[in-house]
Amino acid sequence: MTVCPACGARVAPWRDVPSGEPGVAPLPVGRCAACGTGVTLAAPAAQEDFHESGAYAPVAPRGAALAAPLLARFDRQRLRLLARACPAPARVVDAGAGRGRFVAAARAAGYDATGVEPTARGVDMAASRYGVALVRAAIEDAPVPAASVDAVSLWHVLEHVDDPAATLRTLRSWLRPGGVLLLGVPNLASWQARIGGDRWWHLDLPRHRTHFTTTGLRALLRREGFTVEHEQHLLLEHNPFGLWQSAVSRVTPTPSWLYYALKRVAPLRAADALPTVAAMPLLPVAAGVEAAAGLARRGGTVAVLART
Repeated sequence: MTVCPACGARVAPWRDVPSGEPGVAPLPVGRCAACGTGVTLAAPAAQEDFHESGAYAPVAPRGAALAAPLLARFDRQRLRLLARACPAPARVVDAGAGRGRFVAAARAAGYDATGVEPTARGVDMAASRYGVALVRAAIEDAPVPAASVDAVSLWHVLEHVDDPAATLRTLRSWLRPGGVLLLGVPNLASWQARIGGDRWWHLDLPRHRTHFTTTGLRALLRREGFTVEHEQHLLLEHNPFGLWQSAVSRVTPTPSWLYYALKRVAPLRAADALPTVAAMPLLPVAAGVEAAAGLARRGGTVAVLART
């Protein structure tokens, strides 16, 4: 029997979910009978590390320069969330720091910020693009002394790990008493998850292992000794685009085709292009619907501030 990594209840078979990654067959996902959290029940047949290849390959996405101001705006919203519980110049560790963008933004905002990242592509690109030296290590192996940091950022990382509870225990050990965890994950209880169905953008198979609901996430945080102080469902990063991309994926042959095309994985000349272009005028509608979802606490992703 598969046990829910969020609340510990039984996980039942739910659906097979397709991937936009070339050559990856649909994978089975189960769902918890108690909290609604989803669990990817199998790994892809290929032994490839999909955190170093495909959409995560170390190449610049198409339109990266044009997206830079928008990414900076996302970082400012994340910094505002952090500052409401832990203002600068606190010591912050970004766990699963990716390409180091948030570490650079936090330093510019006055934080004593460092980052931990397990992939070579992340560490290399952080150094070359942002001048940030990340520690290359898995979270459980990172050389962070116990009770040494004021805050940990875990931004769209927890859904990737095989044992979310163990990851949270490690992060809790890094935090000083009363320390803050800033956590972001996709929300399987969101409106866009329902609209997208098995083609919801944030399912992101094969990389995502746990697909949290807010109920499941709160249960997991409580079990691991955290107290939730704030939830934010109205988020610019991921949410408006996620709703639009999920809706468009219902009519395109390739799930999340535009995302994978921008990441240089899907070909530009594809049967997906015409319906995607035709749906472009619906972007403002998607943004409005997602704003309403956020106000209803059903945003496509959720950010949580929790304290030890």
